[in-house]
Amino acid sequence: MPLAAGTRVGPHEITALLGAGGMGEVYRARDTRLSRDVAIKVLPTSFATDADRLRRFEQEARATGLLNHPNILAVHDTGHHEGSPYVVSELLEGQTLRERIAVGALPLRKAVEIGAQIARGLAAAHDKGIVHRDLKPENVFVTNDGQVKILDFGLAKLTQAESGEASQSPTEVRGTDAGAVLGTVGYMSPEQVRAQPVDHRSDIFSFGSVLYEMLSGRRAFRGASAVETMSAILREDPPDLSETNRSLPPAVERIVAHCLEKNAEERFQSARDIAFDLEQLSGSATTHAAIARGRQSRLPGVRVAALGLAAFAIAAAAFFAGRRNSSHSLPEFRPITFQRGFVESSRFAVDGQTVVYAAEWPGTRRNLYTAQPGSPESRSLDLEDAELVGVSRSGELAVLLARGPGPGRTLARLPMGGGAPRDVAERVVGASWGADATSFAVVRVEGGRNRLEFPIGKPLYEAVYLDNVRVSPRGDLVAFTDHPLAGDNRGDVAVVDLAGRKRTLSSGWSDIRGLAWSPDGKEVWFTATRMGIELNLWAVTPDGRERQVYRAPGSMQIQDSLPDGRVLLVVGRARPRLVGRAPGEAQDRDLSWLDWGWASDLSADGKTFLFGEQGEGAGLEYSAYIRGTNGSPPVLLGKGAAFSISPDGRSVLVVKLTPPAHLVLLPTGAGDPRPLPPGSVAQFHWGSFFPDGKRIAFTGNEEGRGPRLFVQDLAGDDPKPVSPEGVAAFAGNNVSPDGAFLAASTDAGLALYPTTGGEPQPVKGAESGDRPLRFSGDGRFLYVRARARPLTKIFRLDLSRGTREPWKELAPPASSLGRITALTIAPDVGAYAYTFSESITTLYEVRGLH
Repeated sequence: MPLAAGTRVGPHEITALLGAGGMGEVYRARDTRLSRDVAIKVLPTSFATDADRLRRFEQEARATGLLNHPNILAVHDTGHHEGSPYVVSELLEGQTLRERIAVGALPLRKAVEIGAQIARGLAAAHDKGIVHRDLKPENVFVTNDGQVKILDFGLAKLTQAESGEASQSPTEVRGTDAGAVLGTVGYMSPEQVRAQPVDHRSDIFSFGSVLYEMLSGRRAFRGASAVETMSAILREDPPDLSETNRSLPPAVERIVAHCLEKNAEERFQSARDIAFDLEQLSGSATTHAAIARGRQSRLPGVRVAALGLAAFAIAAAAFFAGRRNSSHSLPEFRPITFQRGFVESSRFAVDGQTVVYAAEWPGTRRNLYTAQPGSPESRSLDLEDAELVGVSRSGELAVLLARGPGPGRTLARLPMGGGAPRDVAERVVGASWGADATSFAVVRVEGGRNRLEFPIGKPLYEAVYLDNVRVSPRGDLVAFTDHPLAGDNRGDVAVVDLAGRKRTLSSGWSDIRGLAWSPDGKEVWFTATRMGIELNLWAVTPDGRERQVYRAPGSMQIQDSLPDGRVLLVVGRARPRLVGRAPGEAQDRDLSWLDWGWASDLSADGKTFLFGEQGEGAGLEYSAYIRGTNGSPPVLLGKGAAFSISPDGRSVLVVKLTPPAHLVLLPTGAGDPRPLPPGSVAQFHWGSFFPDGKRIAFTGNEEGRGPRLFVQDLAGDDPKPVSPEGVAAFAGNNVSPDGAFLAASTDAGLALYPTTGGEPQPVKGAESGDRPLRFSGDGRFLYVRARARPLTKIFRLDLSRGTREPWKELAPPASSLGRITALTIAPDVGAYAYTFSESITTLYEVRGLH
């Protein structure tokens, strides 16, 4: 008998019955602890004595509980209610894929998008050694916002020795064969039909069947009976997709056919590879659709559509042809560094045989070294804490040194053979030698924005955040990466000519970390990813033609190239961890969750921790979570970059990064997200609640202007600036307890800015490089983070006396190579949380990239 509304199942209150099937009843319920709606699947008491049903029910809970991925249904809890087991999961709003395709084939773009998400979810399961074994449209859910969730791991295989078995869940029954269950039979792999042992490649076959149906609107394998359907799976190929959709790109058919190979050895061997290939097609579709829309005013609509599809097909075919051709000549990697450490930057020297690089080894500060491929030895140049930005054709090094006033560093040049550096320019955050070996292109900090100059003193372009600047071999163009948010690596690849005409060559990257001109000087090569943290090597021509040069597991960063084809690549991956200490505890605790966590804020009592996830698991828009500093399970609040927790803990402030950017209040319990009016602000970098919870403060940029501080009333008013351009805060809860001041960094040091406008008050005791973190609860002290490595030093400034005293020293755990990249504190209770990121990388000279 179904549970009545109001029934308590553990800490959850039943509100409605959502549905029932062979594996139990599903209810909507309210989690009374966290004030959120959830779904509860309960195995009825009448089934609890059925050993098979009970085993499958527990198997689903165990398998799904092992997984944590945005494309797999999240399990929150398990338990028993009056003798019946239950599973608590996230509540989904939307429809199953079966319901989506019941009316026919999906549009190509949507089918590719959903397919890529399914493949990502399968890849996550396979990484944990879990094979689903019952993938079908009924077990794929598409939420109202387009997020795909894989359901029902009741047949999941957790070992490598079990044989296939079919689902007994009711799905679809044909009228001509009453009672025949065909919903699973039509998606079984040949191994399952033969009752042979299965592995992850069985899921890939089932995925191919699902993708085929999304694209065609009909089953890949379907007979008059279950026996005939299984015979078709073993012996027949499905009809060509082109029979139902003549405009379908051949590359899509190849993906489906490769999934549906009868022999598992001949299929895709990785769901992650499928996801990558589909995402490539999705990117091409977006690009060419945009081109078609741009030409609509000049061409008839039907012709525009045909041209768009033709361009898509050509691009996709070229991509797959490139993959086939490149497999015949693999590049050769020769290691240049051999120690366990972090290589930051590198360049070829003028002789073409020597490599200069900046690196940090255990127990040392960053230094410059020279080495030659084939030799394990490196020679130190004894120049600590220098950032290498170039080696000229005349043999001089260009470095950035930590000295000089204001933000940025000092650009200096020095002979590679030795000698003292000679200063060239101040306030520099990036630089590149010109082709003449005497001039420089530099990126300077001016008014809180980045300005590209070439030569020095001649402005060419200005934006929020510019990086990876490189002058072309002919000296007529400067390539760089253009980022919409300060300190965030998502953005575009662009060039600017000597007249200041800027062109975006490639856009939509979620992470770009390296750039160089190609060996022949005809392309810009860069390392980037559309989603996640695995960067691969791409190329784009000055007229915007994009291609992939090299792909491999892990992550890489291009450094330099030579005309003979040799390239320098740094290969490795950062391993961030979230670490925190709860009030009253004596030891730090690992609070990590997904693959790239970012410490954002702590509640004043130090018990609640807000963090953002920015890696592959979070998706393109990032995700915001809260969890207890005592290690309690995280709660996903929604999409966006996390900023601040409200004083009452009922909401958090995030920024939605998809254009147009805007701030949103996400509830921590019941309620709907609340967008805030952006006014004239185009970019948002940091934000914090006022102590009364009625206002927020944030750093933002109006279009074409530098960052400044804004205050916004949550009653619905537009933001109001309270500081001049160039005054910013990028971390911390920087509002004074009385709400009268904001602590922020200026070129001259720290200052307190009145929240109602007016002249700032300098903070006595502050030093160059200090960054504000939080006021004490009584407003007497301001806690700041000092510029220091490898330790992170936190000082307490007495605002009335102007004195400075140490509060905490945080050392990276287990390694001197790591660094603390984000930090939040609750000083009144001694709590803190931070992101610790350790990068272990190797520098390679690579031959054979084309």
